Amino acid sequence: MNILVTGGAGFIGSHVVDALIEKDHNVVVIDNLSSGLKNNLNPAAIFYEMDIADKRVSKIFEKHNFDIVNHHAAQANVNVSVENPVLDAKSNILGLVNLLENSVKYKVKKFINISSGGAIYGDDAELPVIESAKKDPKSPYGISKFTGELLLKFYNKTYNLNYITLRYSNVYGLRQEAGVISIFASKMLKGEQPVIYGTGKQTRDYVYVKDVVSANILAIEKGEGEINIGTETETDINGLFDVIKKLTKYKGKAKYLEQRQGEVIRSMLAIKEAEKRISWKPKYSLESGIKDILKANNYRTFVCFS
Repeated sequence: MNILVTGGAGFIGSHVVDALIEKDHNVVVIDNLSSGLKNNLNPAAIFYEMDIADKRVSKIFEKHNFDIVNHHAAQANVNVSVENPVLDAKSNILGLVNLLENSVKYKVKKFINISSGGAIYGDDAELPVIESAKKDPKSPYGISKFTGELLLKFYNKTYNLNYITLRYSNVYGLRQEAGVISIFASKMLKGEQPVIYGTGKQTRDYVYVKDVVSANILAIEKGEGEINIGTETETDINGLFDVIKKLTKYKGKAKYLEQRQGEVIRSMLAIKEAEKRISWKPKYSLESGIKDILKANNYRTFVCFS
């Protein structure tokens, strides 16, 4: 098939591109390289350096006749969204609308949308959080991702655009330069002291990028609506620190600083719907995923995406 991957030079998007090309799909990447890297690009993909809100995106749709749009491009940093909500909305709302308009116009068969299971539910939902739980985002990032989900519903009902939204928990793996797992690992391997913001009792559901890629591949043929992609396992930051400390043989302690604004305190996603609707479940535990990355011997590109 002809598949567009937005954000295909970024952390998760580039892994998805690699998997699609391995399966002999024709892949086009749109990425403005604001956070993605040219080194992440698969040479077999056609690349356009462009913002997804750019009107010229229409020419790319017209030229390539896409069957599938896999939408990973986003402003994905909670702290940046708090500091600059306009930037966040331009990418995560206006950019998405531009893609949806073109998907309808050029008859895309399915739109795979990426959302955040860590940011849209808020702190009050019962854990593990099911897809129908109350939405209570605490940051402009969470608000914009949930707005994106509502827009998908509108385009589905109004224009019959087939879609699926994958709500990621905290994805980790190779190919990005920021995030708690990457920062902890790189500092510990250098013998430097990692920083924990807040008490360290805040929790996340960490899912390995290889498992996330498999969900994207399955979503091409199966599923619709909104589904969680996580591990249904809750790990606090202190526990994460201990896991990485053991694997890197670090001898020191963490430094604790004030908690950052807009952070969700607890997060863990229920994943029964993913197994039911796209026949997916994770294969990697947190420890086995981090071990797999350590084997790659590329500590600079550890990542966690929330």
